[in-house]
Amino acid sequence: MQNNYIGSISIDSVIFGFEEDQLKVLLIKRNIDKDTDTWGLPGGYVNFDEDIDHAAERVLEERTGVKVYMKQFGAFGKVNRVPEERYITIAYYALVKPGSYKLKRTKDDCDVSWVNVYNLPKLLYDHNTIIEFALDNLRQRIRTEPIGFNLLPQRFPLLSLQRLYEVILNTSFDKPNFRSKILKMKLLIKLEEKQKGVAYRSAHLFKFDKERYEALIEKGFSFEL
Repeated sequence: MQNNYIGSISIDSVIFGFEEDQLKVLLIKRNIDKDTDTWGLPGGYVNFDEDIDHAAERVLEERTGVKVYMKQFGAFGKVNRVPEERYITIAYYALVKPGSYKLKRTKDDCDVSWVNVYNLPKLLYDHNTIIEFALDNLRQRIRTEPIGFNLLPQRFPLLSLQRLYEVILNTSFDKPNFRSKILKMKLLIKLEEKQKGVAYRSAHLFKFDKERYEALIEKGFSFEL
């Protein structure tokens, strides 16, 4: 019986999430790899009768339960990227809030989990390289687009936004300078509400000004500290 998919072309998805002050990536462990403790990116094949963008969304939802719009960022096709096989993979990435999804796994996978992108386990094939490319793309994007809207809860303290920038760019910022830079963008709306249940002095919460956010997405900006 002929397969319904294009065997030489695959899809791999890098799904970033920000949780517990960590930048995380969604990984799966296949049943055939459970004894080697090797993980990989959610991926699969493209069917003959579907566009690659639709294939990326379908494969991700089928294997993890996450349904989200993804952006294509590259293709990887070194001859020896998969031992004894010849695959070209088209890579996508997306930014999500991990708490918004209940993860699931297919019969082919024994686990699916969010993992700190700076403390990755052993990965399949060239998946380390794919994640590095996606992270580099994200680092460029965060300097020109207000991506925090996709990663932070609806209400958050400024320190959480600063921490998001710090973990993505793998650096640290001076708190007053960061606060001044962000507020000058007029991207945030300060709320009367403050943090609750914290051991330290509670801070005001903010939310994104959606109209301003959409305008900055359209024209971009330059974020340098």
